[in-house]
Order: sequence, then structure tokens, then C-alpha cells
Amino acid sequence: MSHLPEKNSWQICQHCGKHVHDLQWAPYFRCPFCQNLQRLSNEQRLKVTVDADSWHEIRLNAQTTNFLDFPNYSAKLHEAQNKTHHGEAIQIGTAKINTFPVALGIMDSHFMMGTLNTTVGTAIRQIMQIAKTQKLPLILFIASGGARMQEGIFSLLQMNTILNQWTEFENDRQLVINVLTDPTMGGVSASFGFKSDYVLAEDHAQIGFAGKRVIEQTTHEELPDKFQTAEDLLTHGLIDEVVKREQMRTKLTTLLRLHSGG
Repeated sequence: MSHLPEKNSWQICQHCGKHVHDLQWAPYFRCPFCQNLQRLSNEQRLKVTVDADSWHEIRLNAQTTNFLDFPNYSAKLHEAQNKTHHGEAIQIGTAKINTFPVALGIMDSHFMMGTLNTTVGTAIRQIMQIAKTQKLPLILFIASGGARMQEGIFSLLQMNTILNQWTEFENDRQLVINVLTDPTMGGVSASFGFKSDYVLAEDHAQIGFAGKRVIEQTTHEELPDKFQTAEDLLTHGLIDEVVKREQMRTKLTTLLRLHSGG
């Protein structure tokens, strides 16, 4: 008889194809067979990162509308909101990590693949301003498929507006840590994704600009298996460290303690 309970459910790992029980996934959602990770919801991310009951969400200054009347955009927004129970692809707020207070932004790949739009851009600038005003270290968990096409050039403009405020933020010499998760692609990786004091990445995360398949079809060349993985970027010096999800809270604590003088 199996040592696992009969109730609850099983999922197929998208990487190795094996059946994994719910109890084997939680809390870090790593496949016990191939060691690849599932993408976390914001609630799951908070649970394994911040101190219990320390998260205080901050209401976004903007709400997303279909201001270009892009076909089916309103329906897709509604679907994503129902799926994630959030208004957009990012949550911002303050929290504590092993008692160290931080300003936190978490992008959600489950909401239209975490794409960058006018509201997400506004939210990132908002949490930067809060971190600056309250003199808090800023930590961004980044997950994005790139700029949101339904908002056209207005999505792309967020790259510049975020970087402009980032320059002002850097002048105050406050700590900024970016954690790149799967996936971090497109305009996000090309702008603020690598713009921080420390650039950490979860193991096995896909990080790049254009997707691997697009590049192969364009260049007619076969790319290595580890192309655009966090591990490959580390070997080329593009990120500071690859950190396992189980060790991320400890790594963040170490960096926060280092810069607190404690």
C-alpha cells in the first residue's frame, strides 16, 4: 500500500511527466523526481518568503482598462482577475523577512504571463517611491513574458519610465534586490530586470529577451539545452547568483543583514 494518502489530487510534472501528489509539491513546489519548479502564485511566494502576518498590501494607484479597445482584451483581463483573485499582474506592499522590514513587489506569471502594462509600470514606480520615502530596502520578484501587446506602445513606454525613476532611486543609495523567476523575458529583462544592486535568480528559471524557439527559427541554428537558463546566465556573468527556492529566504536575510550593519 502506498504511504501517500488516498485523498487530495495528483499533478503531472510538465518537465518530466511523472505524477506528483499535492503533498510532495508543497511548500516549495519542486518536483521530487526531476527537481524542476512549478511557478508560484503570489500567495505561495509570500508564504515561503516573508514572516507570518507581516505582509501589508498596498492598493495600486491605477486600474487597468481597455483604453485602446483592443479586441477581447477586456474578457482576458476579467478571466485573469478571476483566476488569480488579483486586479493585475503585480502586488506591492511592505513585509518583514526574518524581522528585517522591506518594500516588496511580486509579479505574477499566472496573470496574463505577468506582462508589463501601464498599471504594472505604475505599481513598480509606486513601490519604489514608498521604499524611498520609508527608507526601506526594495525587493522585486520578477516574472514576466514581456510587454503586454494589448496596450501597444504604452506598455513599451513603461520600460523608460521605470528606468527614469530607478535613476532617481539609485541616488539615495538604497538597497535594491531583483529576484528573477521563471519566466523573465522581453522588455522586462531588457530594462529593469537586471537593474539592481543584486540580481538573483531561481534555479532553472528561463531568462532572456526573445524566446529560444523564435531565435532558432530566425537563425536556423540549434541552441544548447541550457540556453536562457539561470545557470547559463551565471556562467556568462549576467547575474550574481543562482539561488534555490528553498534557500531564497536565507539568502535575502543575509543580504539584508549585511546592508543593515547588523
